Amino acid sequence: MTFFSAAIGRIQPSATLAVTQKARELKAAGKDVIGLGAGEPDFDTPESIREAAKAAIDSGDTRYTNVDGTPALKAAIVDKFKRENGLTYTAEQISVSGGGKQCIFNAFLVTVDPGDEVIIPTPYWVSYPDIVHFAGGTPVFVPAGIEQNFKLKPADLEAAITPKTKWLILNSPSNPSGAAYTADELRGLTEVLKRHPHVWVMTDDMYEHLVYDNFVFATPAQVEPELYDRTLTLNGVSKAYCMTGWRIGYAGGPAPLIKAMGKLQSQSTSNPCSISQAAAVAALTGDQDFIPAHNRIFKERRDLVVNMLNEADGITCPKPEGAFYVYPSCAGTIGKTSPGGRKIESDLDFASALLEEAVVAVVHGEAFGLAPHFRISYATSTETLREACTRIQEFCGKLR
Repeated sequence: MTFFSAAIGRIQPSATLAVTQKARELKAAGKDVIGLGAGEPDFDTPESIREAAKAAIDSGDTRYTNVDGTPALKAAIVDKFKRENGLTYTAEQISVSGGGKQCIFNAFLVTVDPGDEVIIPTPYWVSYPDIVHFAGGTPVFVPAGIEQNFKLKPADLEAAITPKTKWLILNSPSNPSGAAYTADELRGLTEVLKRHPHVWVMTDDMYEHLVYDNFVFATPAQVEPELYDRTLTLNGVSKAYCMTGWRIGYAGGPAPLIKAMGKLQSQSTSNPCSISQAAAVAALTGDQDFIPAHNRIFKERRDLVVNMLNEADGITCPKPEGAFYVYPSCAGTIGKTSPGGRKIESDLDFASALLEEAVVAVVHGEAFGLAPHFRISYATSTETLREACTRIQEFCGKLR
């Protein structure tokens, strides 16, 4: 008799977290490793947000809250959706949980049954398919490769939809590619979805504010109001507000879905941290000037990394519209041998040899469903990025 459930056997540990942990272990062992795997800003949480959290502690705001969010935070989220996205929700249509990942987990577990299909464009964030698998559903992967700027095409979406399709996941700007859909590109997809009313849309907008070169962010329910009643719009404070460790994600959507998500959360984690919720209110309602200031730095880092990687032998790196990742192709290194004697037959081989021989940690592309690529997070100092890219150039230059 097997002790563990079938559900836990359907999922794998997070590849991005594994790379970050490996980098930490190497550093602890005295290696001069540069870790480019972590998807979190290197900026501190802004002072005004930290002060709001301290005030919440001092005022005794340390007890249980409503399971899926305080009235104050839900009100701030309602205002945010209206102000920034033109989406009108009530408090009953808002769910708050311990990070965006829990919102996704809750939504899939309350809607997905065995046999249900979830369309996931590749490359994808590593957790999407595993959460679908855990819920008992079937991920349907639709390639959106470098030749189409890592964006799903309407014809490919149309071809992937079946009577079993329950959800489409969209992530813009994307983790891992940084690609972001324009409003016109989203309209092409929403026109397809209008023809298939049984398909729901989960849009992960976690990197909404991290866009460059005057890119204008848009989200599906904003672009096509006809999809409002079957769209779950996900967001959070982790990335733009430098609050990854505070663990607050949120979603807006149809009230029956939100109620079901709250029901599940009531029997799992219950409410998110009360202090973090108070801090999130300050984030969403307070001064936002630090966001464009951070973005100017991120843009400079993006341009540095893209330019340096494109000078490396065998590497092709598109320039993304947003987030703080690049997703270069390492196809030109496949079939070569590293200075240490490792045969490069996959992007995992490339990433492994790069870590062992150049002491730079990246995440291999197979983890995101599209190979041969690798992901670099440029949410670290410019000096560190310049050194890392120099090491990658030198490593690639020695491949034979």
